[in-house]
Amino acid sequence: MELTKEILDGLESKIGGLESLPFAIWFLIGAALVFFMQGGFAMVETGFTRAKNAGNIIMKNLMDFCIGTVVFTFIGYSLMLGVSNGFAGKLNLDIFKDFGNYDTTAGFVFNLVFAATAATIVSGAMAERTKFISYCVYSAVISAIVYPIEAGWVWNAGGWLAQKGYIDFAGSSAIHMVGGITAFIGAAILGPRIGKYATDKKTGKKTARAIPGHSITLGALGVFILWFGWYGFNGAAATDGSGLGLIFLNTTLAPAFATVVAMIFTWIKNGKPDVSMSLNGSLAGLVGITAGCADVNPVGAIIIGVVAGFLVVIAVEVIDKVVKVDDPVGAVAVHGVNGIWGTLAVGLFAVTPKLAEDGTELLAHKGLFYGGGSELFGIQALGVGAIALWTAVTMTIVFLIIKATIGLRVKAEEEISGLDLPEHGLASSYGGFAMAPEVFLPEGYTVPLTAAVPIDQAVPVTNTASGSGTKLTKVTIITNQTKFAGLQASLDALGITGMTVTNVLGYGMQKGHTEVYRGVPVETKLLPKVQVDIVVSKIPTSSVVETAKKALYTGNVGDGKIFVYDVENVVKVRTGEEGYNALQDD
Repeated sequence: MELTKEILDGLESKIGGLESLPFAIWFLIGAALVFFMQGGFAMVETGFTRAKNAGNIIMKNLMDFCIGTVVFTFIGYSLMLGVSNGFAGKLNLDIFKDFGNYDTTAGFVFNLVFAATAATIVSGAMAERTKFISYCVYSAVISAIVYPIEAGWVWNAGGWLAQKGYIDFAGSSAIHMVGGITAFIGAAILGPRIGKYATDKKTGKKTARAIPGHSITLGALGVFILWFGWYGFNGAAATDGSGLGLIFLNTTLAPAFATVVAMIFTWIKNGKPDVSMSLNGSLAGLVGITAGCADVNPVGAIIIGVVAGFLVVIAVEVIDKVVKVDDPVGAVAVHGVNGIWGTLAVGLFAVTPKLAEDGTELLAHKGLFYGGGSELFGIQALGVGAIALWTAVTMTIVFLIIKATIGLRVKAEEEISGLDLPEHGLASSYGGFAMAPEVFLPEGYTVPLTAAVPIDQAVPVTNTASGSGTKLTKVTIITNQTKFAGLQASLDALGITGMTVTNVLGYGMQKGHTEVYRGVPVETKLLPKVQVDIVVSKIPTSSVVETAKKALYTGNVGDGKIFVYDVENVVKVRTGEEGYNALQDD
Protein backbone atom coordinates (compact mmCIF):
# COMPACT_ATOMS: atom_id res chain seq x y z
CA MET A 1 0.00 0.00 0.00
CA GLU A 2 1.34 3.46 -0.92
CA LEU A 3 1.91 5.66 2.11
CA THR A 4 0.12 8.83 1.02
CA LYS A 5 0.37 12.06 3.00
CA GLU A 6 -3.15 11.50 4.32
CA ILE A 7 -2.23 8.06 5.63
CA LEU A 8 0.97 9.35 7.23
CA ASP A 9 -0.87 12.24 8.84
CA GLY A 10 -3.46 9.83 10.15
CA LEU A 11 -0.81 7.49 11.53
CA GLU A 12 0.98 10.38 13.24
CA SER A 13 -2.29 11.55 14.74
CA LYS A 14 -3.09 8.02 15.92
CA ILE A 15 0.31 7.66 17.61
CA GLY A 16 -0.03 11.13 19.03
CA GLY A 17 1.96 13.21 21.45
CA LEU A 18 5.26 13.36 19.55
CA GLU A 19 6.66 16.11 17.38
CA SER A 20 7.20 14.12 14.19
CA LEU A 21 6.34 10.80 12.62
CA PRO A 22 9.96 9.52 12.67
CA PHE A 23 10.10 9.94 16.42
CA ALA A 24 6.64 8.44 16.82
CA ILE A 25 7.89 5.36 15.00
CA TRP A 26 11.09 5.39 17.09
CA PHE A 27 8.86 5.44 20.17
CA LEU A 28 7.39 2.09 19.16
CA ILE A 29 10.75 0.67 18.07
CA GLY A 30 12.01 1.59 21.54
CA ALA A 31 9.11 -0.34 23.04
CA ALA A 32 10.13 -3.37 20.98
CA LEU A 33 13.70 -3.04 22.26
CA VAL A 34 12.41 -2.97 25.83
CA PHE A 35 10.40 -6.11 25.13
CA PHE A 36 13.57 -7.78 23.81
CA MET A 37 15.16 -7.07 27.20
CA GLN A 38 12.97 -9.87 28.62
CA GLY A 39 15.26 -12.24 26.74
CA GLY A 40 18.27 -10.56 28.34
CA PHE A 41 16.85 -10.96 31.83
CA ALA A 42 16.09 -14.61 31.08
CA MET A 43 19.67 -15.29 29.96
CA VAL A 44 21.27 -13.46 32.90
CA GLU A 45 19.11 -15.26 35.46
CA THR A 46 19.53 -18.65 33.79
CA GLY A 47 23.30 -18.32 33.49
CA PHE A 48 23.77 -17.11 37.06
CA THR A 49 21.78 -20.04 38.51
CA ARG A 50 22.14 -23.81 38.26
CA ALA A 51 21.27 -25.83 35.16
CA LYS A 52 18.62 -27.88 36.96
CA ASN A 53 16.41 -24.77 37.20
CA ALA A 54 16.89 -23.35 33.69
CA GLY A 55 13.42 -24.28 32.40
CA ASN A 56 11.78 -22.80 35.48
CA ILE A 57 13.66 -19.51 35.05
CA ILE A 58 12.65 -19.27 31.40
CA MET A 59 8.99 -19.92 32.25
CA LYS A 60 8.94 -17.22 34.93
CA ASN A 61 10.40 -14.61 32.59
CA LEU A 62 7.93 -15.58 29.88
CA MET A 63 4.96 -15.41 32.22
CA ASP A 64 6.05 -12.08 33.71
CA PHE A 65 5.30 -10.51 30.36
CA CYS A 66 2.27 -12.59 29.43
CA ILE A 67 0.48 -12.43 32.80
CA GLY A 68 1.50 -8.78 33.03
CA THR A 69 -0.14 -8.08 29.67
CA VAL A 70 -3.45 -9.56 30.83
CA VAL A 71 -3.69 -7.65 34.12
CA PHE A 72 -2.19 -4.44 32.74
CA THR A 73 -4.85 -4.43 30.01
CA PHE A 74 -7.76 -4.73 32.45
CA ILE A 75 -6.43 -2.83 35.46
CA GLY A 76 -2.85 -1.56 35.39
CA TYR A 77 -2.89 0.88 32.47
CA SER A 78 -5.88 2.88 33.67
CA LEU A 79 -4.53 2.95 37.25
CA MET A 80 -1.29 4.33 35.87
CA LEU A 81 -2.37 6.77 33.19
CA GLY A 82 -6.11 7.21 33.64
CA VAL A 83 -7.61 10.46 34.92
CA SER A 84 -5.69 10.83 38.18
CA ASN A 85 -6.65 12.13 41.59
CA GLY A 86 -2.94 12.43 42.38
CA PHE A 87 -2.71 8.94 43.87
CA ALA A 88 -4.08 6.70 41.11
CA GLY A 89 -5.84 6.87 37.79
CA LYS A 90 -9.52 6.11 37.40
CA LEU A 91 -10.26 2.53 36.39
CA ASN A 92 -11.81 2.15 32.95
CA LEU A 93 -12.22 -0.40 30.19
CA ASP A 94 -11.96 2.01 27.29
CA ILE A 95 -9.81 -0.43 25.34
CA PHE A 96 -12.99 -2.52 24.99
CA LYS A 97 -15.72 0.13 25.20
CA ASP A 98 -14.16 3.04 23.29
CA PHE A 99 -11.52 1.47 21.10
CA GLY A 100 -11.76 4.15 18.42
CA ASN A 101 -10.43 6.80 20.79
CA TYR A 102 -8.11 4.56 22.79
CA ASP A 103 -4.35 5.18 22.81
CA THR A 104 -3.62 1.75 21.39
CA THR A 105 -0.53 2.25 19.27
CA ALA A 106 1.92 4.01 21.55
CA GLY A 107 1.19 4.72 25.18
CA PHE A 108 -0.32 1.37 26.07
CA VAL A 109 2.32 -0.85 24.47
CA PHE A 110 5.18 1.35 25.64
CA ASN A 111 4.04 1.35 29.26
CA LEU A 112 3.19 -2.35 29.16
CA VAL A 113 6.75 -3.43 28.37
CA PHE A 114 8.04 -1.28 31.23
CA ALA A 115 5.60 -2.91 33.64
CA ALA A 116 6.90 -6.34 32.60
CA THR A 117 10.45 -5.21 33.34
CA ALA A 118 9.57 -4.23 36.90
CA ALA A 119 8.06 -7.66 37.49
CA THR A 120 10.86 -9.74 36.00
CA ILE A 121 13.65 -8.17 38.09
CA VAL A 122 12.41 -10.17 41.07
CA SER A 123 12.70 -13.56 39.36
CA GLY A 124 16.47 -13.82 39.76
CA ALA A 125 16.56 -12.95 43.45
CA MET A 126 13.92 -15.59 44.28
CA ALA A 127 15.32 -18.18 41.88
CA GLU A 128 15.74 -21.92 42.55
CA ARG A 129 13.30 -22.28 45.47
CA THR A 130 10.01 -20.48 44.67
CA LYS A 131 6.76 -22.24 43.77
CA PHE A 132 5.81 -21.44 40.20
CA ILE A 133 2.13 -20.83 41.03
CA SER A 134 3.14 -18.46 43.83
CA TYR A 135 5.43 -16.56 41.51
CA CYS A 136 2.62 -16.18 38.98
CA VAL A 137 0.36 -14.69 41.65
CA TYR A 138 3.07 -12.22 42.69
CA SER A 139 3.70 -11.25 39.06
CA ALA A 140 0.02 -10.52 38.50
CA VAL A 141 -0.27 -8.32 41.59
CA ILE A 142 2.80 -6.17 40.90
CA SER A 143 1.80 -5.59 37.26
CA ALA A 144 -1.86 -4.90 38.06
CA ILE A 145 -1.63 -2.68 41.12
CA VAL A 146 1.72 -2.03 42.81
CA TYR A 147 3.76 -0.82 39.83
CA PRO A 148 0.98 1.10 37.99
CA ILE A 149 0.07 3.22 41.00
CA GLU A 150 3.57 4.39 41.88
CA ALA A 151 4.52 4.78 38.20
CA GLY A 152 1.44 7.00 37.81
CA TRP A 153 2.81 9.25 40.54
CA VAL A 154 5.87 9.81 38.34
CA TRP A 155 4.61 9.74 34.73
CA ASN A 156 0.92 10.63 34.88
CA ALA A 157 0.62 14.40 34.46
CA GLY A 158 -1.79 14.36 37.39
CA GLY A 159 0.48 12.29 39.63
CA TRP A 160 1.55 14.00 42.82
CA LEU A 161 5.28 13.50 42.24
CA ALA A 162 5.00 14.74 38.65
CA GLN A 163 3.28 17.84 39.98
CA LYS A 164 6.25 18.50 42.28
CA GLY A 165 8.78 18.27 39.44
CA TYR A 166 10.18 14.82 40.29
CA ILE A 167 12.57 13.56 37.59
CA ASP A 168 12.83 9.90 36.69
CA PHE A 169 13.09 9.98 32.92
CA ALA A 170 13.11 6.23 32.26
CA GLY A 171 12.60 4.51 35.61
CA SER A 172 15.58 4.20 37.96
CA SER A 173 13.13 4.43 40.86
CA ALA A 174 9.73 3.72 39.32
CA ILE A 175 10.94 0.46 37.75
CA HIS A 176 14.35 -0.66 38.97
CA MET A 177 14.21 0.43 42.60
CA VAL A 178 10.71 -1.05 42.87
CA GLY A 179 11.93 -4.33 41.40
CA GLY A 180 15.02 -4.34 43.65
CA ILE A 181 13.09 -3.66 46.85
CA THR A 182 10.52 -6.29 45.93
CA ALA A 183 13.35 -8.73 45.21
CA PHE A 184 14.87 -8.07 48.64
CA ILE A 185 11.56 -8.57 50.46
CA GLY A 186 10.70 -11.71 48.49
CA ALA A 187 14.14 -13.29 48.97
CA ALA A 188 14.15 -12.44 52.70
CA ILE A 189 10.71 -13.94 53.35
CA LEU A 190 11.48 -16.93 51.16
CA GLY A 191 14.79 -17.71 52.89
CA PRO A 192 18.14 -18.77 51.39
CA ARG A 193 18.72 -21.72 49.09
CA ILE A 194 19.71 -24.99 50.73
CA GLY A 195 23.44 -24.92 51.43
CA LYS A 196 23.89 -21.18 50.91
CA TYR A 197 24.79 -20.57 54.55
CA ALA A 198 26.77 -22.93 56.77
CA THR A 199 26.58 -22.73 60.55
CA ASP A 200 29.86 -22.92 62.44
CA LYS A 201 29.38 -25.54 65.17
CA LYS A 202 31.71 -23.75 67.58
CA THR A 203 30.57 -20.14 67.21
CA GLY A 204 27.04 -20.68 65.89
CA LYS A 205 27.60 -18.02 63.25
CA LYS A 206 26.43 -18.46 59.69
CA THR A 207 28.87 -17.93 56.84
CA ALA A 208 27.97 -17.50 53.18
CA ARG A 209 29.01 -20.13 50.65
CA ALA A 210 29.28 -19.57 46.91
CA ILE A 211 26.78 -21.36 44.65
CA PRO A 212 28.14 -20.58 41.17
CA GLY A 213 25.82 -20.31 38.19
CA HIS A 214 26.11 -22.91 35.48
CA SER A 215 26.89 -20.67 32.47
CA ILE A 216 28.76 -17.39 32.62
CA THR A 217 28.41 -17.38 28.82
CA LEU A 218 24.62 -17.17 29.01
CA GLY A 219 24.94 -14.50 31.68
CA ALA A 220 27.22 -12.41 29.45
CA LEU A 221 24.88 -12.83 26.48
CA GLY A 222 22.04 -11.58 28.66
CA VAL A 223 24.01 -8.50 29.71
CA PHE A 224 24.79 -7.62 26.07
CA ILE A 225 21.11 -8.04 25.16
CA LEU A 226 20.06 -5.84 28.07
CA TRP A 227 22.60 -3.14 27.20
CA PHE A 228 21.37 -3.14 23.59
CA GLY A 229 17.74 -2.95 24.70
CA TRP A 230 18.57 -0.17 27.17
CA TYR A 231 19.07 2.27 24.28
CA GLY A 232 15.35 1.87 23.69
CA PHE A 233 14.57 1.75 27.40
CA ASN A 234 16.16 5.16 27.97
CA GLY A 235 15.87 6.69 24.53
CA ALA A 236 12.38 5.81 23.33
CA ALA A 237 10.74 8.90 24.84
CA ALA A 238 13.17 11.33 23.16
CA THR A 239 11.39 13.75 20.82
CA ASP A 240 14.34 15.31 18.97
CA GLY A 241 17.69 14.23 17.61
CA SER A 242 19.91 16.14 20.02
CA GLY A 243 18.04 14.79 23.03
CA LEU A 244 18.27 11.25 21.68
CA GLY A 245 21.98 11.68 21.04
CA LEU A 246 22.60 12.80 24.62
CA ILE A 247 20.60 9.86 25.97
CA PHE A 248 22.56 7.38 23.84
CA LEU A 249 25.86 8.93 24.92
CA ASN A 250 24.98 8.83 28.63
CA THR A 251 23.60 5.29 28.28
CA THR A 252 27.00 4.25 26.93
CA LEU A 253 29.30 6.18 29.27
CA ALA A 254 27.75 5.25 32.62
CA PRO A 255 27.75 1.43 32.20
CA ALA A 256 31.18 1.42 30.57
CA PHE A 257 32.76 3.33 33.45
CA ALA A 258 30.83 1.26 36.00
CA THR A 259 32.13 -1.96 34.44
CA VAL A 260 35.75 -0.79 34.46
CA VAL A 261 35.45 0.29 38.10
CA ALA A 262 33.84 -3.02 39.14
CA MET A 263 36.58 -4.96 37.34
CA ILE A 264 39.45 -2.96 38.90
CA PHE A 265 37.82 -2.96 42.34
CA THR A 266 37.41 -6.75 42.41
CA TRP A 267 40.89 -7.19 40.91
CA ILE A 268 42.46 -5.21 43.74
CA LYS A 269 40.23 -6.71 46.43
CA ASN A 270 40.32 -10.37 45.37
CA GLY A 271 43.53 -10.61 43.39
CA LYS A 272 41.75 -11.34 40.10
CA PRO A 273 39.11 -9.50 38.04
CA ASP A 274 35.69 -11.03 38.73
CA VAL A 275 33.74 -11.85 35.56
CA SER A 276 30.25 -12.07 37.05
CA MET A 277 30.74 -8.93 39.15
CA SER A 278 31.95 -7.02 36.09
CA LEU A 279 28.76 -8.06 34.29
CA ASN A 280 26.77 -6.84 37.28
CA GLY A 281 28.76 -3.60 37.02
CA SER A 282 27.49 -3.03 33.48
CA LEU A 283 23.90 -3.43 34.61
CA ALA A 284 24.47 -1.24 37.66
CA GLY A 285 25.71 1.60 35.46
CA LEU A 286 22.70 1.24 33.18
CA VAL A 287 20.30 1.33 36.11
CA GLY A 288 22.08 4.32 37.62
CA ILE A 289 21.86 6.48 34.50
CA THR A 290 18.25 5.61 33.70
CA ALA A 291 16.65 8.38 35.80
CA GLY A 292 18.88 11.19 34.57
CA CYS A 293 19.82 10.02 31.08
CA ALA A 294 18.15 13.08 29.49
CA ASP A 295 18.99 15.54 32.26
CA VAL A 296 22.71 15.11 33.04
CA ASN A 297 25.73 15.87 30.89
CA PRO A 298 28.47 13.35 30.08
CA VAL A 299 30.52 14.34 33.15
CA GLY A 300 27.54 13.61 35.37
CA ALA A 301 26.96 10.29 33.56
CA ILE A 302 30.59 9.26 34.16
CA ILE A 303 30.39 10.09 37.87
CA ILE A 304 27.11 8.19 38.19
CA GLY A 305 28.72 5.18 36.49
CA VAL A 306 31.86 5.26 38.64
CA VAL A 307 29.85 5.33 41.86
CA ALA A 308 27.56 2.56 40.55
CA GLY A 309 30.61 0.36 39.90
CA PHE A 310 31.71 0.62 43.52
CA LEU A 311 28.19 0.36 44.91
CA VAL A 312 27.27 -2.87 43.16
CA VAL A 313 30.33 -4.75 44.43
CA ILE A 314 29.93 -3.49 47.99
CA ALA A 315 26.16 -4.03 48.04
CA VAL A 316 26.36 -7.60 46.70
CA GLU A 317 28.77 -8.59 49.46
CA VAL A 318 26.89 -6.76 52.24
CA ILE A 319 23.57 -8.32 51.25
CA ASP A 320 25.15 -11.76 50.91
CA LYS A 321 27.54 -11.83 53.88
CA VAL A 322 26.17 -9.33 56.41
CA VAL A 323 22.41 -9.13 55.87
CA LYS A 324 22.40 -12.79 54.72
CA VAL A 325 19.69 -12.46 52.11
CA ASP A 326 20.31 -14.96 49.31
CA ASP A 327 20.15 -13.17 45.94
CA PRO A 328 21.62 -15.49 43.28
CA VAL A 329 21.93 -12.84 40.55
CA GLY A 330 22.59 -9.65 42.52
CA ALA A 331 19.22 -8.11 41.59
CA VAL A 332 18.91 -6.15 44.84
CA ALA A 333 22.35 -4.55 44.48
CA VAL A 334 22.02 -3.87 40.75
CA HIS A 335 18.43 -2.61 40.60
CA GLY A 336 17.53 -1.65 44.15
CA VAL A 337 20.69 0.07 45.41
CA ASN A 338 21.63 1.66 42.10
CA GLY A 339 18.05 2.60 41.34
CA ILE A 340 18.12 4.68 44.52
CA TRP A 341 21.55 6.12 43.68
CA GLY A 342 20.63 7.02 40.10
CA THR A 343 17.46 8.82 41.14
CA LEU A 344 19.14 10.83 43.89
CA ALA A 345 22.03 11.63 41.53
CA VAL A 346 19.62 13.63 39.35
CA GLY A 347 19.28 16.03 42.27
CA LEU A 348 23.05 16.50 42.19
CA PHE A 349 23.95 16.50 38.50
CA ALA A 350 20.86 17.63 36.55
CA VAL A 351 21.94 20.35 34.15
CA THR A 352 19.35 20.37 31.36
CA PRO A 353 17.21 23.49 31.95
CA LYS A 354 13.45 23.24 32.21
CA LEU A 355 11.33 26.20 31.16
CA ALA A 356 8.15 27.49 32.76
CA GLU A 357 5.18 28.51 30.60
CA ASP A 358 6.44 32.12 30.56
CA GLY A 359 9.82 30.96 29.25
CA THR A 360 11.79 31.49 32.45
CA GLU A 361 14.21 28.82 33.57
CA LEU A 362 13.20 26.68 36.54
CA LEU A 363 16.21 26.36 38.82
CA ALA A 364 14.40 23.61 40.71
CA HIS A 365 15.20 21.39 37.75
CA LYS A 366 18.95 21.93 38.06
CA GLY A 367 21.03 19.80 40.39
CA LEU A 368 22.87 20.90 43.51
CA PHE A 369 26.24 20.97 41.72
CA TYR A 370 24.88 23.10 38.86
CA GLY A 371 23.42 26.03 40.77
CA GLY A 372 19.99 24.63 41.47
CA GLY A 373 20.38 24.45 45.22
CA SER A 374 18.98 21.60 47.27
CA GLU A 375 15.37 21.87 46.12
CA LEU A 376 15.52 19.27 43.37
CA PHE A 377 17.53 16.90 45.54
CA GLY A 378 14.85 17.22 48.22
CA ILE A 379 12.14 16.40 45.68
CA GLN A 380 14.13 13.37 44.48
CA ALA A 381 14.67 12.15 48.05
CA LEU A 382 10.95 12.58 48.80
CA GLY A 383 10.01 10.56 45.73
CA VAL A 384 12.50 7.79 46.45
CA GLY A 385 11.24 7.52 50.04
CA ALA A 386 7.57 7.49 49.05
CA ILE A 387 7.98 4.90 46.30
CA ALA A 388 10.18 2.73 48.50
CA LEU A 389 7.67 2.85 51.36
CA TRP A 390 4.75 2.04 49.05
CA THR A 391 6.63 -0.90 47.55
CA ALA A 392 7.89 -2.26 50.88
CA VAL A 393 4.47 -2.20 52.55
CA THR A 394 2.42 -3.57 49.66
CA MET A 395 4.85 -6.29 48.59
CA THR A 396 5.46 -7.47 52.16
CA ILE A 397 1.71 -7.93 52.53
CA VAL A 398 1.50 -9.74 49.18
CA PHE A 399 4.32 -12.17 49.94
CA LEU A 400 3.07 -12.91 53.46
CA ILE A 401 -0.45 -13.64 52.16
CA ILE A 402 0.95 -15.96 49.49
CA LYS A 403 3.13 -17.71 52.07
CA ALA A 404 0.18 -18.20 54.45
CA THR A 405 -2.19 -19.53 51.76
CA ILE A 406 -0.70 -21.44 48.84
CA GLY A 407 2.86 -21.36 50.16
CA LEU A 408 5.87 -19.56 48.74
CA ARG A 409 8.63 -22.18 48.80
CA VAL A 410 8.95 -25.63 47.23
CA LYS A 411 9.77 -28.73 49.26
CA ALA A 412 13.40 -29.40 50.13
CA GLU A 413 13.59 -32.49 47.95
CA GLU A 414 12.19 -30.52 44.98
CA GLU A 415 14.73 -27.75 45.50
CA ILE A 416 17.58 -30.26 45.64
CA SER A 417 16.44 -32.05 42.50
CA GLY A 418 15.88 -28.77 40.64
CA LEU A 419 12.55 -27.19 39.78
CA ASP A 420 12.44 -28.20 36.12
CA LEU A 421 11.14 -31.71 36.79
CA PRO A 422 8.75 -31.28 39.77
CA GLU A 423 7.30 -27.95 38.59
CA HIS A 424 7.24 -28.45 34.82
CA GLY A 425 7.77 -32.17 34.10
CA LEU A 426 11.01 -31.29 32.30
CA ALA A 427 13.71 -33.86 32.98
CA SER A 428 16.41 -31.44 31.84
CA SER A 429 16.69 -28.18 29.93
CA TYR A 430 19.86 -29.59 28.40
CA GLY A 431 18.86 -32.88 26.81
CA GLY A 432 21.77 -35.31 26.55
CA PHE A 433 23.92 -33.55 29.16
CA ALA A 434 24.42 -34.96 32.66
CA MET A 435 24.06 -32.54 35.57
CA ALA A 436 26.52 -32.35 38.45
CA PRO A 437 25.09 -33.89 41.63
CA GLU A 438 23.95 -31.60 44.43
CA VAL A 439 26.61 -31.13 47.10
CA PHE A 440 24.64 -29.13 49.69
CA LEU A 441 22.52 -30.46 52.53
CA PRO A 442 19.46 -28.88 54.18
CA GLU A 443 20.17 -27.07 57.46
CA GLY A 444 19.89 -29.50 60.38
CA TYR A 445 20.51 -32.64 58.30
CA THR A 446 21.46 -35.55 60.58
CA VAL A 447 24.07 -38.02 59.36
CA PRO A 448 22.66 -41.54 59.88
CA LEU A 449 26.01 -42.82 61.22
CA THR A 450 28.22 -40.20 62.78
CA ALA A 451 31.05 -42.15 64.39
CA ALA A 452 34.00 -43.82 62.72
CA VAL A 453 34.04 -47.60 63.01
CA PRO A 454 35.30 -48.77 66.43
CA ILE A 455 38.56 -50.66 66.36
CA ASP A 456 36.96 -53.91 67.51
CA GLN A 457 34.75 -53.90 64.40
CA ALA A 458 37.56 -53.22 61.97
CA VAL A 459 38.96 -55.90 59.69
CA PRO A 460 42.11 -57.31 61.28
CA VAL A 461 45.16 -56.04 59.44
CA THR A 462 48.76 -57.13 59.57
CA ASN A 463 50.85 -54.36 58.07
CA THR A 464 53.44 -56.53 56.33
CA ALA A 465 54.60 -56.47 52.75
CA SER A 466 52.51 -54.35 50.44
CA GLY A 467 49.57 -56.18 48.92
CA SER A 468 49.56 -59.16 51.27
CA GLY A 469 47.18 -60.34 53.94
CA THR A 470 44.24 -57.95 53.53
CA LYS A 471 40.88 -58.38 51.82
CA LEU A 472 39.97 -55.56 49.43
CA THR A 473 36.33 -54.90 48.52
CA LYS A 474 34.77 -52.46 46.06
CA VAL A 475 31.34 -51.06 46.92
CA THR A 476 29.46 -49.38 44.06
CA ILE A 477 26.37 -47.32 44.87
CA ILE A 478 24.00 -46.05 42.16
CA THR A 479 21.29 -43.64 43.25
CA ASN A 480 19.49 -40.39 42.46
CA GLN A 481 21.67 -37.31 42.16
CA THR A 482 19.60 -35.59 44.84
CA LYS A 483 20.78 -38.16 47.42
CA PHE A 484 24.50 -37.63 46.85
CA ALA A 485 25.13 -34.91 49.44
CA GLY A 486 23.62 -36.94 52.28
CA LEU A 487 25.40 -40.10 51.18
CA GLN A 488 28.75 -38.31 51.00
CA ALA A 489 28.34 -36.83 54.48
CA SER A 490 27.44 -40.23 55.94
CA LEU A 491 30.36 -42.05 54.32
CA ASP A 492 32.81 -39.34 55.36
CA ALA A 493 31.58 -39.68 58.94
CA LEU A 494 32.15 -43.43 58.69
CA GLY A 495 35.83 -42.82 57.95
CA ILE A 496 36.28 -43.95 54.36
CA THR A 497 39.56 -42.88 52.77
CA GLY A 498 38.17 -41.78 49.37
CA MET A 499 35.51 -42.18 46.72
CA THR A 500 35.08 -41.79 42.97
CA VAL A 501 31.89 -40.12 41.76
CA THR A 502 30.55 -40.40 38.22
CA ASN A 503 27.45 -39.02 36.53
CA VAL A 504 25.69 -41.85 34.73
CA LEU A 505 22.40 -42.55 32.94
CA GLY A 506 20.23 -45.58 33.56
CA TYR A 507 16.91 -47.10 34.62
CA GLY A 508 15.61 -49.91 36.79
CA MET A 509 12.64 -52.26 36.58
CA GLN A 510 10.20 -49.34 36.19
CA LYS A 511 12.06 -48.13 33.08
CA GLY A 512 11.92 -44.48 34.11
CA HIS A 513 9.07 -42.05 34.63
CA THR A 514 6.56 -41.04 31.99
CA GLU A 515 6.38 -37.26 31.52
CA VAL A 516 4.52 -35.10 29.02
CA TYR A 517 6.33 -32.90 26.51
CA ARG A 518 4.28 -30.62 24.24
CA GLY A 519 1.21 -32.73 24.97
CA VAL A 520 2.84 -36.04 24.05
CA PRO A 521 3.86 -38.70 26.63
CA VAL A 522 7.61 -39.20 26.76
CA GLU A 523 9.23 -42.22 28.36
CA THR A 524 12.42 -40.98 29.96
CA LYS A 525 14.06 -44.38 30.22
CA LEU A 526 17.61 -43.18 30.78
CA LEU A 527 17.44 -41.07 33.91
CA PRO A 528 20.39 -39.13 35.36
CA LYS A 529 22.00 -41.00 38.26
CA VAL A 530 25.16 -40.75 40.31
CA GLN A 531 27.58 -43.66 40.73
CA VAL A 532 29.80 -43.73 43.82
CA ASP A 533 32.71 -46.20 43.91
CA ILE A 534 34.57 -46.98 47.15
CA VAL A 535 37.32 -49.51 47.83
CA VAL A 536 37.52 -50.53 51.50
CA SER A 537 39.92 -52.64 53.45
CA LYS A 538 40.04 -51.54 57.07
CA ILE A 539 36.35 -50.59 57.42
CA PRO A 540 33.94 -53.56 57.33
CA THR A 541 32.04 -53.82 54.07
CA SER A 542 28.84 -54.40 56.04
CA SER A 543 29.27 -51.01 57.76
CA VAL A 544 29.62 -49.24 54.43
CA VAL A 545 26.52 -50.98 53.07
CA GLU A 546 24.41 -50.25 56.16
CA THR A 547 25.51 -46.62 56.21
CA ALA A 548 24.58 -46.22 52.55
CA LYS A 549 21.20 -47.86 53.09
CA LYS A 550 20.37 -45.49 55.95
CA ALA A 551 21.42 -42.45 53.93
CA LEU A 552 19.44 -43.43 50.82
CA TYR A 553 16.33 -45.15 52.15
CA THR A 554 12.93 -43.50 51.63
CA GLY A 555 10.83 -46.56 50.86
CA ASN A 556 10.05 -45.23 47.38
CA VAL A 557 10.99 -46.53 43.96
CA GLY A 558 14.38 -45.19 42.92
CA ASP A 559 16.27 -45.31 46.23
CA GLY A 560 19.11 -47.00 44.36
CA LYS A 561 21.24 -50.12 44.27
CA ILE A 562 24.42 -51.23 46.06
CA PHE A 563 26.87 -53.64 44.40
CA VAL A 564 29.76 -55.40 46.22
CA TYR A 565 32.81 -56.81 44.39
CA ASP A 566 36.08 -58.47 45.35
CA VAL A 567 39.18 -56.48 44.37
CA GLU A 568 42.36 -58.37 43.51
CA ASN A 569 44.81 -55.55 44.24
CA VAL A 570 45.28 -51.76 44.50
CA VAL A 571 48.46 -49.94 43.46
CA LYS A 572 49.38 -46.38 44.51
CA VAL A 573 51.24 -45.00 41.51
CA ARG A 574 53.29 -42.36 43.35
CA THR A 575 54.83 -44.70 45.96
CA GLY A 576 54.40 -48.13 44.42
CA GLU A 577 52.55 -49.36 47.53
CA GLU A 578 49.97 -52.09 47.01
CA GLY A 579 46.96 -53.57 48.74
CA TYR A 580 45.99 -52.21 52.14
CA ASN A 581 48.93 -49.77 52.26
CA ALA A 582 47.90 -48.16 48.98
CA LEU A 583 44.58 -47.10 50.52
CA GLN A 584 46.09 -45.39 53.56
CA ASP A 585 47.06 -41.76 53.99
CA ASP A 586 50.76 -40.93 54.34
